Amino acid sequence: MLRTMQPRKHAPRWYRLVSRLFARDSVGESVITRTRFDSSPKTVWNHILFFEEVPGRAPFLLRTLLPIPVRTEGRKDCVGAMVRCEYTGGHLVKRITTVKPSCILEFEVAEQRLGIEGCVLTRGGSYQIDTCREESDLVLVTRYLAYLRPRFLWRPLEALLVHQLHRHILSGVSAAIRSSSPAGHPIAENILAHSTGGITCTISRSPSHR
Repeated sequence: MLRTMQPRKHAPRWYRLVSRLFARDSVGESVITRTRFDSSPKTVWNHILFFEEVPGRAPFLLRTLLPIPVRTEGRKDCVGAMVRCEYTGGHLVKRITTVKPSCILEFEVAEQRLGIEGCVLTRGGSYQIDTCREESDLVLVTRYLAYLRPRFLWRPLEALLVHQLHRHILSGVSAAIRSSSPAGHPIAENILAHSTGGITCTISRSPSHR
C-alpha cells in the first residue's frame, strides 16, 4: 500500500513554498521513454539499473531539482523483494511486483520520504524489454501522483524532469553493456510519451550520451 508522507523539515524551502502556492488534489500521470539497443534481451536484462544505482553524476537538472541518491539496499530479482533507496536527507522503498527475466521488471513505491511529497508522489515504474529482430527496445515507465496546478504549466516541466531521469538510467545501462560488449549501445531515438486522461503525446528525442 502506498504511504503518503508529509514533507520533512529538511525539504528545500522552495518545495514547501511551491506546494503551498500550487498544490491541489492529485492527478495520476505517467512518463514513458523507449530506447533501442543492438543487444539481446538477456544482455539488456542483466544490466538493468535503478536510478539510484547508476554510477557517476546525474545531469544538472536532476541534481538541482531532486534529492541526490546515495545507495541502495536489497535485491530486485524476485517478486516481493524490497529495495531501500537512500538519498541525501531521505529515502524511498521500492517493492518488486513483477519479474519476468528478459521481459519485464515492475515495482511499486511502498514508501517515499524525500521532502517533495507536497508536490509529487512516485507510485511505481517498470522496465519492459521488447524484442525487435536481433535488437531490443528498453521501455521505461514512471507513474506518479502530481499535486501542482495548473496542469498545463506543471505537466511539461514534470515530464522534462522524468525524461532526464530516464535518460540518465539509459545512459547507465548503455555504459554497463558497453563495458561487457563494445557492440552494445543505443542505436535508435529515445521516445518520450506523456499520458494522462487517455491522451498521449509523443515527442522524439536524440539518443542520450554521457
